[in-house]
Amino acid sequence: MIPTAEPAQVNRRATYREVLAEPRFRLFFSTRAVAITAGSLRITTFSVLVFAATGSALLSALAFGIGFLPQLFGSLLLGSLADRLPPRALIAGGYALECAAALLLALVRMPIAASLGVVALVALATPVFGGASSRLVAQWLKGDAYVLGRSLNNIASSGAQLIGLALGGAVVAVLGPHRALAVSAALYLGCALAIRIRLPRLELGEFGGTPGSARGDGGAVRASLHGAGLLLRGHTVRRLMLAQWLPPAFVAGAEGLIVAYAGGRHFAPGWYAVLMGCLPVGMLVGDLLVGRLLRPPTRERLVVPLIALTGLPLVGFAAEPGAGVSSCLLLLCGFGLAYGLGLQRPFLDALPQDGQGQAFGLLGSGSMTLQGVGPACFGSVAAGIGTGGAIALAGGAAVLTAGWILTWHPPTSPVPVPNYSTDQRTAPNSMRVVLLRSSRRRSGRPRAVTHPTPTTTSL
Repeated sequence: MIPTAEPAQVNRRATYREVLAEPRFRLFFSTRAVAITAGSLRITTFSVLVFAATGSALLSALAFGIGFLPQLFGSLLLGSLADRLPPRALIAGGYALECAAALLLALVRMPIAASLGVVALVALATPVFGGASSRLVAQWLKGDAYVLGRSLNNIASSGAQLIGLALGGAVVAVLGPHRALAVSAALYLGCALAIRIRLPRLELGEFGGTPGSARGDGGAVRASLHGAGLLLRGHTVRRLMLAQWLPPAFVAGAEGLIVAYAGGRHFAPGWYAVLMGCLPVGMLVGDLLVGRLLRPPTRERLVVPLIALTGLPLVGFAAEPGAGVSSCLLLLCGFGLAYGLGLQRPFLDALPQDGQGQAFGLLGSGSMTLQGVGPACFGSVAAGIGTGGAIALAGGAAVLTAGWILTWHPPTSPVPVPNYSTDQRTAPNSMRVVLLRSSRRRSGRPRAVTHPTPTTTSL
């Protein structure tokens, strides 16, 4: 059961225009879109360089995915820095670090292992910059505007990945791989300068952060491990993270088999690219329609059906359909990924105020890591049951995730909660329903009780 907010709060539907009216969000939105384009260009070009130097498909694939897998370790070891350091310097520094890495790959001829190490080291720090950025967006956008802000970020991510992949092929063909990496570095540098110049300087107290000395008696690594442990031990936060991690990981596992599926079915040349483009197109349409047309309570009620819609079309690949039907199935699968919009507000409400940056970093890094692991897992399964069967298995796993979420029920035993007032007027919206239901069951009338979950324990 997905907790929902008070009717008086949730019935108000925000608009994309309202979200984009916030100038600081526009800055983050535009720089994020440019940075994702630069990242896609860098990833594609680096993979081409590695393959040209080694002729190894394995090393080329490793070059493509090396920027994803280390992010979870970075979040666990460094994630607390997203709440401990001033955000402008942190975010601008992150883009500058990406720029430096791209320039290093473009200008310095290094051994392959050293090049992979450079990309992996940058990936370790990525959750810190991303967590700080997400924390600020949560501070600036309230209520449904926050959910639509996440929707716009998803749209920017899908569109920028498509542009970056297309741009990568064209730029590499025209300029060569090394100059293409230099173009990627220039895009990152533009993002860093835009944040440094246009984002006001914010001290920790201005965006809800807590100085490092107040966050614990240890260093950044100890504080990060402690904070991550508290987040993952919290029942509600852990469930909501898994709900946002698992279906995309299963879809990524299926996506990684599309080229092999198209080749095994002898589709016409180029159809694999069409099939791979269907998922992000479906995601774009889903985020636009679900985000703009549905009211917040409806989005939250549709979480389970949309997750099922993510998985069921993939199950259809067990019948090994042709190119046209496969395209439609993948479009529907991508549309279902809009389910995540219904989890954004419950997830934000469940987070401690002084650990949001680390939580957002952990959410993003865990998702990226599992999406990197998914293709390897289902690819190994495909060797035994075929690509169509493995894609169907990935879809079945997503459907099982939807069934698991159906078993969720709000807890009823009271436990004291730090960070939030026990008065219902100041408790997070998505928790108030639980407060009222729990008190009515015991006394027959609403009264203020504390929310029965440890997930809001201070980090």
